Amino acid sequence: MGRLAPWVLAGLITACTGGGPERPSPSEPVTPRKLPGSLTPVGHEPLFDRGMNAALAVWNDFAYVGSRTDGSKGHPHAGVVVVNIQDPVHPQVVGEIGPPDEGNPSETSRELRVWPSEQLLLVLNLRCDPLIHDCDGGPMEPTIRFYDIRGKRAAMPVLVSTYHPLRQPHEFFLWQDPNDPGRALLFLSTPGNFGVDLLVTDISTAREGVFREVASWSTAFPDPGPNDDLHSLSVSPDGSRAYLAFLTAGFLVLDTSEVAKGLPSPAVRLVTPLTNRVRWPGAGPHSAVKVPGRDLVLTTDEVYGGIGPDAGCPWGWVHLIDVTDEPSPQVVSEYRVAPYNEEAYCDEVSGERDMGSSFSSHNPTVTEHLALVTWHSAGLQVVSTEDPDRPTQVAEFVPEPLEAVATEDPILSSGPDQVVMWSYPVIEDGLIYVVDIRNGLYVLEYHGPHEGEVASIGFLEGNSNLGDGS
Repeated sequence: MGRLAPWVLAGLITACTGGGPERPSPSEPVTPRKLPGSLTPVGHEPLFDRGMNAALAVWNDFAYVGSRTDGSKGHPHAGVVVVNIQDPVHPQVVGEIGPPDEGNPSETSRELRVWPSEQLLLVLNLRCDPLIHDCDGGPMEPTIRFYDIRGKRAAMPVLVSTYHPLRQPHEFFLWQDPNDPGRALLFLSTPGNFGVDLLVTDISTAREGVFREVASWSTAFPDPGPNDDLHSLSVSPDGSRAYLAFLTAGFLVLDTSEVAKGLPSPAVRLVTPLTNRVRWPGAGPHSAVKVPGRDLVLTTDEVYGGIGPDAGCPWGWVHLIDVTDEPSPQVVSEYRVAPYNEEAYCDEVSGERDMGSSFSSHNPTVTEHLALVTWHSAGLQVVSTEDPDRPTQVAEFVPEPLEAVATEDPILSSGPDQVVMWSYPVIEDGLIYVVDIRNGLYVLEYHGPHEGEVASIGFLEGNSNLGDGS
């Protein structure tokens, strides 16, 4: 990130946890709630106890985990860590992509994805910010690096090409053409780039180092909020729709069918008129993921600890949006983790927790009736969306924190709460893989309502259309 992004400023001016007593404090013991389901730990890899873990990608017998900080200040293992998960009970670090490819000063490996048909690992590197990433923060050019992970290279990825976007991205959705696995697009959110909110790049010839920026889209909101950046988005399996999380500008739907079809000079068009976009008070939608097989989109709001009207308690939570009528989507319900996202709790929360923790939703992966949401210090939450008017908590996992890590997150684990579940959960062969910024990689097994939806999945993640998400 070349500058301190507006949503970070808002975050420094928010927090969340789960699994505790009705009015928990750092000194009180954790008393598990009685829930209809459970998340059972299968395996754990602390990733060198380095802390500052970032995004997760999973492919066959390997998991890849990025870093939120850089290679300055003596940070150990600031590159992309490679974990063998062939035995999910005993995941084991087997390698690391380090300098000069990863873990360099001033860069954070913010987003990771695997494109299976081409056996490529994608790593988005951004400029890390000294304030929130404890890093050098010098100038660097954002890049997406492509690594060969065929055969034995899966344990020792080899750089094959580098894409330099013309505009600075923040996150991306990987869309593989369901009719042509050799064709893939990146839908990149480009907040802070005046005139462009969304950039679409064809990466089909990534092995040859050829990247085509095929479409872009932007808009001007008639009634702007304090931070109307496009933070994140997801794309329907067929590529015809994009679901946009525009922070204080709200949620809306785009028609991206011409891009998906590969038409020359494709147009991207509004489906939801700007006057009909969905908005609510606070920081606004951070992520937006379509529920498979249903006319629902699940959004998360991410709020950090800090000072200001949109920061700290009660942090951020989930909304369910009905998109049956795409030109006029409607919020049908919300889900909060009790008691942390309740206004009444904020009267009692300590200043230390309010400023230095986050009990906020972050990244979701969804099945037809379940939402798996990383919820910072509330751990991993599993929410039933069977009744969209009344989403309910069915399971949660809050790990026992490591005694110490090499680098604490300056804004997410500097307070009393030492759990920061962060990544999009990934389901592979019925098991859930998720990364805690502070405490490492966890492998979990879910039992409870609709457990067959998880157990039967070969692969699913919230930030691509790969696997079983159609």
